[in-house]
Amino acid sequence: MAATPQNPAAPRRKVSRHRGEGQWAVGHFTPLNGNEQFKKDDDGLNVRTRIETIYSKRGFDSIDPNDLRGRMRWWGLYTQRKPGIDGGKTAILEPEELDDKFFMLRVRIDGGRLTTEQLQVIGEISQEFARGSADITDRQNIQLHWIRIEDVPEIWNRLEAVGLSTTEACGDTPRTILGSPVAGIAEDEIIDGTPAIDEIHRRFIGDKAFSNLPRKFKTAISGSPLLDVAHEINDIAFVGVHHPEHGPGFDLWVGGGLSTNPKIGQRLGAWVPLDEVADAWEGVISIFRDYGYRRLRTRARLKFLVADWGIEKFRQILEDEYLERKLVDGPAPAEPVARWRDHVGVHRQKDGRFYVGFAPRVGRVDGTTLTKIAEVAAAHGSGRLRTTVEQKMIVLDVAEDQVASLVEGLEALDLRVKPSSFRRGTMACTGIEYCKLAIVETKARGASLIDELERRIPEFDEPVTINVNGCPNACARIQVADIGLKGQLVLDDQGNQVEGFQVHLGGALGLEAGFGRKVRGLKVTSDELPDYVERVLKRFQAEREDGERFATWAARASEEALS
Repeated sequence: MAATPQNPAAPRRKVSRHRGEGQWAVGHFTPLNGNEQFKKDDDGLNVRTRIETIYSKRGFDSIDPNDLRGRMRWWGLYTQRKPGIDGGKTAILEPEELDDKFFMLRVRIDGGRLTTEQLQVIGEISQEFARGSADITDRQNIQLHWIRIEDVPEIWNRLEAVGLSTTEACGDTPRTILGSPVAGIAEDEIIDGTPAIDEIHRRFIGDKAFSNLPRKFKTAISGSPLLDVAHEINDIAFVGVHHPEHGPGFDLWVGGGLSTNPKIGQRLGAWVPLDEVADAWEGVISIFRDYGYRRLRTRARLKFLVADWGIEKFRQILEDEYLERKLVDGPAPAEPVARWRDHVGVHRQKDGRFYVGFAPRVGRVDGTTLTKIAEVAAAHGSGRLRTTVEQKMIVLDVAEDQVASLVEGLEALDLRVKPSSFRRGTMACTGIEYCKLAIVETKARGASLIDELERRIPEFDEPVTINVNGCPNACARIQVADIGLKGQLVLDDQGNQVEGFQVHLGGALGLEAGFGRKVRGLKVTSDELPDYVERVLKRFQAEREDGERFATWAARASEEALS
């Protein structure tokens, strides 16, 4: 393997005298920013002991600042935003001025896989320790808020007793591994990626060999022909394909990511069999650890290295220096077989039973609802559930004679199995309610937008995605939505500075993946949002050609039609 700070005597390349980009593999071990310094001072995984033995006993004010705003993320903990601070102060105040004395806690759910017992425990933790808060994220996790540091050890004990954890749910680490929520059960599945997810987790999650990366590292693995894990915008993705000679396996992608400098992942052109996925993953994350840029945080994601090297060099380094063998050339994924990729609705499993996908409002639930979902699922014969990358949830293994009753039970909880296009297609990030980076409110805004559009355009039934984000960081994937809304402060008709959004139109994932179009000067206030979205969707209805998707229409429409 390449050089690390623990093995600086064996660099791969000649050591340079200048600072360069902070790449370990070329001898640049000197920390170049505060984040690199606190990671060098102490591994983030070590903070758990201090949380358990010191901070949980002495309280919030005893927490070292480098632990509070740095290493605690390695265990899924972020300080949340202090209430009452408006979005205009987000970029002005110091971190300690934005910090509340409560935490967001992210429960890591690899592949979105949950048992009814696990969901019951998360719901109970929410009710007892998190003021009932709970959000399903677009990375298949569940996030809780209002967590006190004094309660964290007990929460960990309860999660770990049912096989859950918060290990490396945040931080400069390998984050939660996305997986097809219907892995192992779908009738049309190309290959089940579950064994690869389990092997990666077993071998590498919590391993200090990969707990100090330049930035976060996002993984997606799916063998579904729906391409249902947003593979195009992950650092590494394995996409199910049929090789004409070797059979089912995975097409390997690297270098995707959004935020303020979005990039679509690129195919390496390599086919990877199931039993070699973990090795290929280790090779790619090792390249990121060793060659990734550590000088500037804004350039520290893998996508920048891939863009600078090019895909041919990246594959060569992976094969020659890490795998020490050549990869097999392979085909690209086939065109997705459906417009929606969220698995909402009632679907037959390959064993003859059914899975039932349902839609909360913009991922916002609560602890009571989570426990009721677990109870309803169990009462109808299911012991398994899944979260999706669209902030949805699925109940698995339902007998045919139980489906109607299950649907009725979910609908009674306002969890729609047959949602409108607007409820089905609208996502929202955490927003200013809890997030220290946010500028505007998102969850309530997204929920009210759904209600307004359902009332105003009840007949609209085209697949359309509306993604609402509270800041430029794109946690809600604004650039790849049909209608992406980036939160910012804008001027209203009276010249007052108010919450609003910059609009991105016509983004998409799939084999025609691309980023939304920005019309010059197009911004809307939060209050104007329902009027604007209604206007654009009605123009789409009036101007579209037969079978034309919103993204295709938006790419060719006039600026006047999009305004």
